[in-house]
Amino acid sequence: MTDTNTDYDLIIAGGGMVGSALACALGQSDLRIALLEGALLERIRPTEDLDIRVSAIGRASQRIFAAVGAWDGMTDWRVSPFRDMRVWDAGGFGQIHFDSASIGEPSLGWIVENRVIQFALLERARQLPAVELLCPATLEAAHPLDGPIWRVRLSDGREFTTRLLVGADGAQSKVRQLAGIDTNGWQYDQKAVVANVRTAEPHQETAWQRFLPTGPLAFLPLHDGRCSIVWSTTPDRADSLLTLDEYDFGRALGEAFEWRLGSIVQVGARSAFPLRLQHARSYINPGLALIGDAAHVVHPLAGQGVNLGLLDAATLAEVIADAVAEHREIGSLKVLRRYERWRKGDNLLMLSAMDGFKRLFGSSLPPVRLLRNIGLNLTDAMDPIKNMIARRAMGLAGDLPRLARTV
Repeated sequence: MTDTNTDYDLIIAGGGMVGSALACALGQSDLRIALLEGALLERIRPTEDLDIRVSAIGRASQRIFAAVGAWDGMTDWRVSPFRDMRVWDAGGFGQIHFDSASIGEPSLGWIVENRVIQFALLERARQLPAVELLCPATLEAAHPLDGPIWRVRLSDGREFTTRLLVGADGAQSKVRQLAGIDTNGWQYDQKAVVANVRTAEPHQETAWQRFLPTGPLAFLPLHDGRCSIVWSTTPDRADSLLTLDEYDFGRALGEAFEWRLGSIVQVGARSAFPLRLQHARSYINPGLALIGDAAHVVHPLAGQGVNLGLLDAATLAEVIADAVAEHREIGSLKVLRRYERWRKGDNLLMLSAMDGFKRLFGSSLPPVRLLRNIGLNLTDAMDPIKNMIARRAMGLAGDLPRLARTV
């Protein structure tokens, strides 16, 4: 069903990784899609300097990228596979090792710069007949009209109507706020310090993570031999780390990492951002849906945030495509509830699991420390359970949308 009285069938507010993936997933349909991105494409284009914000892409997300025709655009720039993951507890003897070969996969995933992902998806979206990329353009206001129809106003004054408005505009989502959808959650007493560093020893295509009492420290392999680090720690400690010179920061980082990859020989630009858990009470209103960080924000300790968002996008795309095929209104609550039911439970389960791990590994109580270290070692020794965890984290299990099941 197409309503010729609206300017667009679908307006996606937010051309980041998740919003642009949704546009690409529907880009060869008969829908009229507007994708709003606030930054100029030239500002997003990858440069020789690596982005300090990266994502750990699982198999399900890679399948989505391949299915929509954007994966080759990413590999043309740079992606880095990781084949192993090693995790250990700074407060004891527990450790666990995940190996891609043990589950019959060539890798556990890929580390890809956020800028590379976003640019490849936007470039693909520009090639698709159903998508009009409005760039730079941001949502200024929106309000519902009759039925599921919404009228939106952009920051440059242009106004459009749409059958479905999708909020893919991040944790501070304006779409969510304009729709009056509240969130549950809390701030963690942590900030994540991010940077690209070079170590004396090679990263071995391995993702490394040490759980410190103040938060996890991850070393993620990059294509040029460097590592992207994500160091979750107290806000005061994070602010202090940003003020250190390169030598002192490298020494503090090496000590926190137990020098597993030797000394830190080079440190790039650093930044920090606060961590929190956040979950929208509803993902939908008539004519409106939330995806990605607009719907949920998770602790980055397992790198699941963007993967959850991409599954949102692929699921919503499938629900919309099925509704079109059945001549149903894409913005109706009956259609959108299928998306919310499909994704909300899985997302909430992952948020709860990551919050639980954060609290478990942040506890300094001796009985808790002992139990978690025993638990790590027991899990490491039980290959079926360990492999089940790995497959779930990679997106090889669960109720997946069609795009995530594409080989």
